[in-house]
Amino acid sequence: MFTELAVVGLGYVGLPLARRACEAGLTTVGHDIDAAVVAGLEGGRSHIGDVHDADVGAMRAAGFRASTDPGVLAGAHTVVVCVPTGLTPAGEPDLEPLLAAVRTVARHLEPGTLVCVESTSHPGTTEEIVRPLLEASGLRAGEDFHLAYSPERIDPGNRHHTLRTTPKVVSGSTELCAKHAAAFYERLVDEVVVAAGTREAEMAKILENAYRYVNIALVNEAAVYCDRVGIDIWDVLRCADTKPFGFSAFRPGPGVGGHCIPVDPRYLMTRAAEQGFTFHTLGAARAVLDAMPEHVAGRARDLLAATGKDPARARVTLLGVAYKADVADTRESPAYPVARALRALGARLAHHDPHVERFEVDGDPVPRQPSPERALADSDLVVLLQDHSAYREVDWDRAACPVLDTRGTAEGRRVVRL
Repeated sequence: MFTELAVVGLGYVGLPLARRACEAGLTTVGHDIDAAVVAGLEGGRSHIGDVHDADVGAMRAAGFRASTDPGVLAGAHTVVVCVPTGLTPAGEPDLEPLLAAVRTVARHLEPGTLVCVESTSHPGTTEEIVRPLLEASGLRAGEDFHLAYSPERIDPGNRHHTLRTTPKVVSGSTELCAKHAAAFYERLVDEVVVAAGTREAEMAKILENAYRYVNIALVNEAAVYCDRVGIDIWDVLRCADTKPFGFSAFRPGPGVGGHCIPVDPRYLMTRAAEQGFTFHTLGAARAVLDAMPEHVAGRARDLLAATGKDPARARVTLLGVAYKADVADTRESPAYPVARALRALGARLAHHDPHVERFEVDGDPVPRQPSPERALADSDLVVLLQDHSAYREVDWDRAACPVLDTRGTAEGRRVVRL
């Protein structure tokens, strides 16, 4: 059977792409090295919050199949690589999943294939790393096959800006490669934006998240300053946000998490350092954001002390351990360093998250409260880390303990904002 699209990596980026391709009528297959993921999809079950079981059922009805066998890539007209590019335990860029995926694609590469990478990486990755690995097959990019880069812009939980409605940046190793990439994505999205080259497209992706990284750091540092001198940062933001030009509203919090914002700037900083350039702004932002969990723990310690509680014996519940509101994803969540900092004070931790059943810190499970109401009744302190919509229904006035609100959304007589 002729395959129009093969997606390598069926995670938060690859599975929504495969779903959209099936919706658009493309004959689609998926390859993933995780046998559990593949077995689930073959059984009609999704492991991604934004893709439901019913979506998988519709994909399978349209002919989609998932496999751990890389042989499914053979003969595909287009291959899109959507594997994660995260950080090592030491906090450095981890390109190993991308390298392994590209080597797999190279072993099954055929003339005329369009290979597109959506995984985020530093400028130059497509030409300096991906292209040589693919050309080890004996085929040449721009001559025998088409090579492109198109940064993913998936925003988990966002129902307004979907894969289809979000403009898609595309680029190619040659102008012809870019034209083939544009023609492919025009079947899936409403608007395609063609970059001057692959490095420009790679840099655009990282700049988008570096912009957020820096501005989140700025407002967090302002929050720490305002706390120190007695200024209400939340009222400051309310007032500043009324300006109809020249200001974009960002909110303080316990740190940053997810697969993009805390990760992408590291790729740029590391690559720039190798090239003899220092991103001072990103370095300063990293220092601010890395310090926020300790600041949250310090505020928690002070609140406990103000109520006569010894932090070394206190029962502290974390509400919302996912990195983002209304998603089940805990990757790089600030809940982890906050939990470590509170444990260092001796606190006995519990957690609640309507989307996360199990939360472990360094291999040690954190007990789960059955409800936010129970947490407010049984704890010496509650720390609101994530603004899940379910928490907006909570009656914070019924809290039997102080509530440290790191998101600025709770209202109640015992609520103290970050």
